[in-house]
Amino acid sequence: MRTITKVIRLPPPFKVELFPHDPRWSERAGAEGDALAAILGSTLLTVHHVGSTAIPGISAKPILDLLPVVTNLSELDRRKSAIEALGYEWWGEYGLPGRRYCTKVDLDTGRRLVQLHCYVDGSSEIERHLAFRDYLRERPEIARAYDEEKARCQSLHPDDSHAYSDCKDAWIKKIEAEAMARYRS
Repeated sequence: MRTITKVIRLPPPFKVELFPHDPRWSERAGAEGDALAAILGSTLLTVHHVGSTAIPGISAKPILDLLPVVTNLSELDRRKSAIEALGYEWWGEYGLPGRRYCTKVDLDTGRRLVQLHCYVDGSSEIERHLAFRDYLRERPEIARAYDEEKARCQSLHPDDSHAYSDCKDAWIKKIEAEAMARYRS
């Protein structure tokens, strides 16, 4: 019997650099959202700024995590070339069914600038991301604990963003569970 294995193409890992919160990240997120709105039109409902750059007071990799919410993934897929024309690399679902993941890098330095996590309106993933972000925004003590966890993981995996992300995973899942319970109450 022949086994077929699906290979998921991954963006390459990069050095993990954490910087103090920069209020300009929010402005950049807004500008990036405007650029997406200009090419996606009515397919795009909103763009949420999520991830560490959206949480004041904590350090972050200077990479914007944006969560575009769309009316229809098939329509978004048809706009793939327009998104790529903005400088994004299209990674497809990237291991998460129902998501479209795209990355943008600075062509001069090769540094990642933006990650898009696109979901259709109503996806539970939207709620999960927003609950985590808002929970940390509302609880500075938990945000500080996350900052400490990120520093710990960076010290263990300074040159491998994939291993760094894996290192934080258990902490994030625990806090996400708390955040979701609070979000739904």
